[in-house]
Amino acid sequence: MSVINLPHRHGTQDTALQLQEQLSQIHHFQIVSEVFKQLGDTSRIRIFWLLCHCEECVINISAMMEMSSPAVSHHLRPLRNSGLILSRRVGKEVYYKAADTEQSRLLHQMIEKMMEITCPD
Repeated sequence: MSVINLPHRHGTQDTALQLQEQLSQIHHFQIVSEVFKQLGDTSRIRIFWLLCHCEECVINISAMMEMSSPAVSHHLRPLRNSGLILSRRVGKEVYYKAADTEQSRLLHQMIEKMMEITCPD
């Protein structure tokens, strides 16, 4: 990685070098961007939040969300593809739940914290 000379010197050259090193890791930012894209839809956030609290089938998710099953399935697919939720099949039923990953836990905490901040009792 080549070191750039900043046009303005503010005594932060060491910090700038560390930041530049992190900024060059574009794939890390792409991963974060993809995760946040999944939460760019209110219905998807609600479904993800619900699945952080329980494991459910599409029919029950549809009933709780007051949405059609195809609409719920449409939102589940990208959440599953991104690794935020998991699915398991039992006979003809498919059950969904939040993945037990640090990424999912952090997003769940972030959603809950934002709800607490923006939706006071």
